[in-house]
Amino acid sequence: MRASSADTSAERNAFSLGNLADAGSYHEPLLIDPLDNEALMSGLQRMILIRVVEEKIGDMVSQGVVKCPCHLVIGQEAPAVGVAGYVRKGDRVFGAHRSHGHFLALGGSPHGLLAEVQGKDTGVSRGMGGSMHLIDIPNGLFGTVPIVGATIPIAVGAGIAAKMDGNGDMAVSFFGDGATEEGAFHESMNLASTMKAPVLFVCENNFFSSHLHINLRQPDSSVCRYAEAHRVGWARADGNDLAAVRTATKEAVEAIRAGEGPRFLELVTYRWRGHVGHREDEDVGVKRKDDLAAWKLRDPISRLAVSLEANGALDRQQLKRFWTEAHTVVEEAWAEASHDQYPPAKALLSRVYSGTMARKR
Repeated sequence: MRASSADTSAERNAFSLGNLADAGSYHEPLLIDPLDNEALMSGLQRMILIRVVEEKIGDMVSQGVVKCPCHLVIGQEAPAVGVAGYVRKGDRVFGAHRSHGHFLALGGSPHGLLAEVQGKDTGVSRGMGGSMHLIDIPNGLFGTVPIVGATIPIAVGAGIAAKMDGNGDMAVSFFGDGATEEGAFHESMNLASTMKAPVLFVCENNFFSSHLHINLRQPDSSVCRYAEAHRVGWARADGNDLAAVRTATKEAVEAIRAGEGPRFLELVTYRWRGHVGHREDEDVGVKRKDDLAAWKLRDPISRLAVSLEANGALDRQQLKRFWTEAHTVVEEAWAEASHDQYPPAKALLSRVYSGTMARKR
């Protein structure tokens, strides 16, 4: 069990994030293996798409067009994209309330997501799920729910099923630092460790559970100590560094697929918007501290773009084209979804309850 090579002082202390918690650190260009340039370029495009989709949703929330609660992932796109790069057909991925990025990173349709937040029949959950209930089984996303920690035990069950299938597949569980305070998380880690279930636990530690900073909720800033307690191998990395996320994920997935049991990743990141909604300056009505500007200098998109440009893999025109293409895709998807139909009234029960229950009601 060890910390990621992306770690510095925290490498000596599993209970502290060290410089990873310092908003003034990690502003320098990324260390990139030229052999990974193609994957990183693809990842950059995917992160840009996620950013543009999220900004569109945020704008529509602010205008009152989107009325369902939306938890935006702006600023922490790299964990979803980095992990998704090692998900293969047959794996089972589960998210939480802030999972637009997971959905899109796995290849989900921007139109399907934008239609869903508008409550349209063409949405990925047929207009019944909103922002927090997403599913895309063809791309490996088996579901997301708003209840904190609720999908973690389901992911362990899926991991046990994958082990029984014997195909080398795995389950992936995405959750935030707040979920590590739930009993279901610890029960799940214990069971996965005991049964050597092929589960990748991915904690996107963005410091906040709703509006409470981790220092107000836990005795230490790092949650890797929980992996230690359950005898699960772990790694910690800068979650705003796509190259570091990919390296940590690759090592963890290789161990899982080799039959070595579950692995735990702590990816340190930061969300730019509030817990829910479009605003940057407030978090559930509580004014956030003024470290957001410093965290924006650790923007996973701009840091990667600068680094790829420095090693000759990207030029300004390519980068501009990536942004233009993303905006075109999103605007077209939004326009299409805006003209789509709402679900028929008769679908209210049939899409919420199973067949027998729906008929009785």
